[in-house]
Parts: sequence; structure tokens; C-alpha cells
Amino acid sequence: MSRVIKQTIFVCVVATLALAFAACGSKGTTGASTGGGNAAGASDVAATVNGKNIMLSEVDGLIRQQFQGDWNNLSPLEQAQARLQALDTLVQKEVLFQRAEKEGLLPKDDEITTFITDLKQQSGMTEEEFQKKLKDQGQTEEMLRDEARKQKAIEKLQNQTNAKITIRDEEVQDFYNHNKQQFVNPRGVGLANIVVDPADNGAQDDAKNDADAKAKIDNIYAQLKSGADFATVARARSEDASNVRGGDLGFATEDDLRRNGFPQQMIDQFFGPMQVGSFTTPVQFPNKRWYIFKLQSKQLQTENLTFDSPGVRQQIIQALTDQRKNILNAALLEVAMSEAKIVNNLAADMLAKPEMMSGMRPATPGASASPSASPSASPAASVAASPQATASPKASAAATPKK
Repeated sequence: MSRVIKQTIFVCVVATLALAFAACGSKGTTGASTGGGNAAGASDVAATVNGKNIMLSEVDGLIRQQFQGDWNNLSPLEQAQARLQALDTLVQKEVLFQRAEKEGLLPKDDEITTFITDLKQQSGMTEEEFQKKLKDQGQTEEMLRDEARKQKAIEKLQNQTNAKITIRDEEVQDFYNHNKQQFVNPRGVGLANIVVDPADNGAQDDAKNDADAKAKIDNIYAQLKSGADFATVARARSEDASNVRGGDLGFATEDDLRRNGFPQQMIDQFFGPMQVGSFTTPVQFPNKRWYIFKLQSKQLQTENLTFDSPGVRQQIIQALTDQRKNILNAALLEVAMSEAKIVNNLAADMLAKPEMMSGMRPATPGASASPSASPSASPAASVAASPQATASPKASAAATPKK
């Protein structure tokens, strides 16, 4: 039952959607490839899935989302490999979407509207800020709706398959008996934070320089001292992805904190005199960001859990279920891919003209990630509790860059 720090970099409000489902292609570029009605040149079509085009601009859009500003630092051969991998992701997505469509699992318009509305609310942005973020990424809300529709359709397809999963009681007991070492509540603390970044990152209530950042963090600290709710302030003013969770960072051990750049004096404060519910004074880390941390919980002794401890059975059931879901989803993809007619023009072109890899450049030169997409070193970009019972070996803390 390991609980570890994990790093989360706020790429953009739709990063998860964009990365998973490639929301960067131009609207209307995925028309049928047959017949004379396709205006796109043959070299612009990276692949077709049952006659539906996947454009090279979509491939490069996904790559820009994945690599951010590092794309131009890749060698031509690395860029070629990245294109093939990105195209494979888009092909798989299209294959699953078409299968969901065939089985009548497309979401209704009101489901998509609800999804977009929730996304806007979770972002903490105004409507104007949200639209600007989309524009900076070369997207429109209609494109976002299209990608959300694909995501929801694929989820429905996978859920239909996963509904067949059953977990027997003896499996749960057997898992516990063979993995007792995982069921431990370690010595550690639960934290939340409010972050102010002096970089001009387009975040809510953004501080754009060192002076602005210092003034803003001092103002936030005064708010908290006057009795303002920490989570509410974090949602409204923190310049970090954790703001959507009210600043919640999850649970961390002493080793987790050290690996993520916390000074020993602060760690001693968390595990020593600091009371649960209180918060620190503003502190600036080497990455120039300002932080205020709230101590959400504190556990000073490691506790070994029994099979009957609260939550243990449920965690095992969830872990076993997730394991089966991964296997079934992989099987679903294999079957769907085998039944689809896929033409990979990009791969064929590379085979026919290997020299093209030496001069490979993005299909849409000049396009780049928005300034807010640049990763910044963080002492605790996110501290999140990992699934506490897993079918895999005990997870280790993900080290966050300290400098």
C-alpha cells in the first residue's frame, strides 16, 4: 500500500484529452480518402483506417503536445520515430472509435456538452481564458467537442467489455496473503499547497515577474491568516495543476519529500511541531516559485494493515479489476485492429524513400506549444496517493527536478 509523490506538469486545461486523443488536427481533415472529393494531397495523408484519413498535420500536432518545446531538439531520425509512434496512437484511436460507432455507442450531444462544461469549471478559467487557451493550442471548442466525442465513445466501448469482469472472494484473500508487504500505512504527511510562479504562464490571476509573485504570495498569505479557506483560495489563485483539487497533493513520506527538493528544516517542521490544519509561511524554492503548504494529515508511526483493516478488501478488488481491464482493453484493441483495413502511407513512404528521414520536419512549420506548456522544476508539482493495493511491485516515488 505505497503512497508516493508523483509529478504533474500543467500543460494545458485539455492536455489529457489532447494527448490521449490528438486534438490538434484541422477540423474537417479526416474525410474519406476514396474518390476525387479528397482535396488533400496524397503526401498529406499519413494513414487511412477503413478509408478514413489521418492527416500528417494531426500526427505532428500530437507530437507537439507530447514533446512540447523539445521537438526541435530531436534529431531527424528521432523525429521520424516519433511520427511513427504518434501515428500508431492515432490509428488505434480511430480503429476503436469506428468500432464504437458500429456498435451504436456514440455519446449524445448533451453528454459532450456536460463534459465540456465540467472541463471549464475544473480549469478555474474564465470563458475568455479558456477560449484563449484553446486558440494558443491551435484548437477550437468544436474540435474539442469532436475529440471528447471520440473519447466518450471509446470509453463506452471499453466499459461494455469490462462489464464482464468478476472477482472471486478467494482471489482477493489470495492476493492479500501473497502481498502483505504492500499493505502498510507508512509514516508520512498529507499536504496541500498554493503556488505562485513568477513566469508568465497564462495561469489564472497570473504573476508575470518576481515582484508580482512576491506581492501575490504575500497577499494570499494575508488572506489565509484572516481565515480564508485554504482549498477555496487554492482553486481561485494557485498557479499549479493541483488548484483543481483545492491544492491537495496527497500523501508523502520523508524520503518522498527529500527526493522532491523539500528542505530538511521544513520536513522536520511537518513531522514535528506543526499542527494538522495549519499552514507554512510563504517559501521560495530554487525554481523561483513561491509555495504555501498546508498540513492536511500526519502519521508518525508505520502501521501494518490486516485483511480486515478498513479499505483493504476494496483496494484489492480495485487492483484486480484494473488488471483485468488492462488485459481486456488490450485484447479489444488487437481484435479491432485485425478487423480494420489500415493503410500506413507514412511507413510505406519511409520504406520507399529512407532518405526522407534525414530532412523530416513538422507538417505545420512554425507551430509551437504555448508558453504555459513549458515544464518548470517543482519541489512538489503534485503529491498524489497511488493506488494502495496493486498487482505490480511496490511503486517508487517519482523524483521531481530540484533545480
